[in-house]
Amino acid sequence: MSGHSKWASIKHKKAATDAKRGRAFTTLIKEITVAARMGGGDADGNPRLRTAIAAAKAQNMPHDNIKRAILKGTGELPGQQIEDYVLEGYGPGGAAVLVECLTDNRNRTVAEIRHTFGKHGGNLGEAGCVNWMFEKKGIILVEQGSADEDQLMELALEAGADDLGTEDGNYEITTSPSAFEAVRAAVEGKGIPIVLAEVSMHPQSTVRLEGKEAEKMLRLMEVLEEHDDVQTVSANFDIDASIMEQM
Repeated sequence: MSGHSKWASIKHKKAATDAKRGRAFTTLIKEITVAARMGGGDADGNPRLRTAIAAAKAQNMPHDNIKRAILKGTGELPGQQIEDYVLEGYGPGGAAVLVECLTDNRNRTVAEIRHTFGKHGGNLGEAGCVNWMFEKKGIILVEQGSADEDQLMELALEAGADDLGTEDGNYEITTSPSAFEAVRAAVEGKGIPIVLAEVSMHPQSTVRLEGKEAEKMLRLMEVLEEHDDVQTVSANFDIDASIMEQM
């Protein structure tokens, strides 16, 4: 499992118990709105919208909030013009970082993200400087104690998954973006609890970080993810899960 996947798993568990649901709703509403604007309000014909709605439901977002976000995206309700934008840079120890943003003011967002990188031992780079190190994948994490490995692998592969691996107490199912929903539905259909399910950018290689560099990197990730305009942050660090949990 990549360092990014470990971080995402730990962050997901923390989000289930902390008081950040208000911000999570804001982030999800932006994604639903942009997805509806770009691909239409019919979730059946808009995979990005379908994924966004599933994520919102997983956070127990009320149906009315989801519906309003879709209507704002399709122009049936008034709303701010939001654009998606990807920023690229390097964190402590040279780790590559991708920051996916949804913003109504690109200049403001770029300035604030640049400041955040500099404050935490990194630097914002030019477009394309690290994007080539990542590929979009679907990742589904299942706790090892909640499923039989052979049965889970058979189920996942039959549904269209690419692979299944194990590390740090989890099974990690990887899929192409197009197969993600079918695989997740197959796992859920068998009553197997899912720790994390997301489509995001994943590194093709990793950079090992320890000590102060690891601490600075995790702090940079945390601050970036708390920014109101940031949707997701992907990075190619590899840090021991025990250090992440302590942080």
